[in-house]
Amino acid sequence: MASRAKKKRVLLFVVCYNAEAFIESVLDRIPADIWHTQAFDTEVLIIDDESADQTFYRALDFTRQHKDLKITVLHNPRNQGYGGNQKIGYHYAVQNGFDVVVLLHGDGQYPPEQIGQMVQPILDGDAEAVFGSRMINKADALKGKMPLYKWIGNQILTAFQNRILQAQLSEFHTGYRAYKVSSLAELPFAYNSDYYDFDTDIIIQFLQTGKRIVEIPIPTFYGKEISRVNGFVYGAMILGSSLRSRVVQMGIFYHPKYDYISRDVSPYSRKLGYPSSHEFAFQRIKPGTTVLDIGQGSSFMADGLKEQQVMVITIEQGVSSEFKRHVAQDIEAITENYNFKAHSEPVNTILLLDIIEHLKSPEKLLCALRESLSRDNPTVIITTANVAFAPIRFGLLIGNFNYNKRGILDFDHSRLFTFRSLRQMLGYIGYEIIEEKGIPAPYPLAVGDGKLARVLLAINSFLIHISKSLFSYQIGMVARPKPTLGHLLKDAQESGREKTEQL
Repeated sequence: MASRAKKKRVLLFVVCYNAEAFIESVLDRIPADIWHTQAFDTEVLIIDDESADQTFYRALDFTRQHKDLKITVLHNPRNQGYGGNQKIGYHYAVQNGFDVVVLLHGDGQYPPEQIGQMVQPILDGDAEAVFGSRMINKADALKGKMPLYKWIGNQILTAFQNRILQAQLSEFHTGYRAYKVSSLAELPFAYNSDYYDFDTDIIIQFLQTGKRIVEIPIPTFYGKEISRVNGFVYGAMILGSSLRSRVVQMGIFYHPKYDYISRDVSPYSRKLGYPSSHEFAFQRIKPGTTVLDIGQGSSFMADGLKEQQVMVITIEQGVSSEFKRHVAQDIEAITENYNFKAHSEPVNTILLLDIIEHLKSPEKLLCALRESLSRDNPTVIITTANVAFAPIRFGLLIGNFNYNKRGILDFDHSRLFTFRSLRQMLGYIGYEIIEEKGIPAPYPLAVGDGKLARVLLAINSFLIHISKSLFSYQIGMVARPKPTLGHLLKDAQESGREKTEQL
């Protein structure tokens, strides 16, 4: 016998604040075929956000008069705000295993008659979110008595947000929405705003996680409902959120509501073909030489090194199976505890790419390398973040020191360096600095490898020539470990023997 597919569950979530004049009408307008369809089971959740009027009791009376309908009425003992109220409702939808949740306003501004159209694309697997847009047919919005200033402001803000977020929505500011609940469960919406810009926050989250949004036209209705939105404050907040989300993606700031990257996915990427830490190192590795890579930095240039017949020996706590194909030897070890004296094969270059900032004591590692390998006279290529980068300095000036999942203030960074502090550290533990270079920010990773990224790289590179300590995103240094006293004594003993034998 064929198994019967589980029936989908749809939650109609009604947000209410001082809506006693409208709430019963909104519930009455829900079409009968939504309640009694064979396609899905329908339930209603009403959350009254500490209204000062009789909204809660009007909703409760409607429920008692329609006992055949599945309606739950809740009341927030403290006002949570428009966004805060939505958070509670979406949490309810996730916790109770619904498949789709539709947001309705208790003041009747959006048409319950179109719930079926809102739900269907999600049930059909064609979307993770459906928005009822009043701006697909712009003239109709004015016919529906949308105030002219709101009509103009809506389009201006939407145009700016589309540009900032690289989207193509006809309207960012509709409150009529349907979401796939499993998609909501993947988003950190609990960290979103409690104000009206919550709707923008959740759009950004859907866009940045690649979820599909479908828009359908809906009629505009402005009646006797009271607008509680300060237009100027709202506009500033949603544009601020849009810009902040892009800046977070660039790794400059952090906010948990834009933190969707799985912790199993590395935030680091290949940076070749433009000025970067990887390009800095790649250009300084000679063909046919032996490289000791500490931290698996060479994995980002493995193909190129293999073509130049460079033999790579890597030391890392976990070496990826993909990278193992490109190396001559892989040693799985905790870098700071590895005994480099056991490493007998001469090396020409030691790579410390974006690794010293992750160590509690980079001095310990550098001393161990000098103690064990300075007799080979290798060059040591070091790249690390420059904590004196201008945006970080500006952040400090205004009292901000914001860690992120990547970038200069990476959550995993234990040590922070400037050109001077890195130079001083290398000097006092016995390294001679051969070259130091400022490296611009990896704009191609942040904004895509196009004309804009190349212009930004050119500007950043020019500014580095003016002040590398101020405008370098990363520090690139090439150093050489000076021989230790033990090595000098051994050299003196060997030279003495050779000269004695020549007599």
